[in-house]
Amino acid sequence: MRGIRHPFSKALYEQDGKGHVRVVEHDGRTGRFQGNGKWIDGELESADPHLCGWVAGPQVSNHRVTQQPAATTS
Repeated sequence: MRGIRHPFSKALYEQDGKGHVRVVEHDGRTGRFQGNGKWIDGELESADPHLCGWVAGPQVSNHRVTQQPAATTS
């Protein structure tokens, strides 16, 4: 899964493929949260709601970050 590390706690925030966010702390504790940060299950019961919303949101491609082959000139 693709995810992002929280800048302060270093927890890993990942989409679970069903619109929820799986959070894994550095000590191995995990939790699953809704996109608004509301706890669903797991031993980890709190997460950053802003990062949950960002990770759970739609993944949109952007021409500035998409890998495209370089144009060749003759």
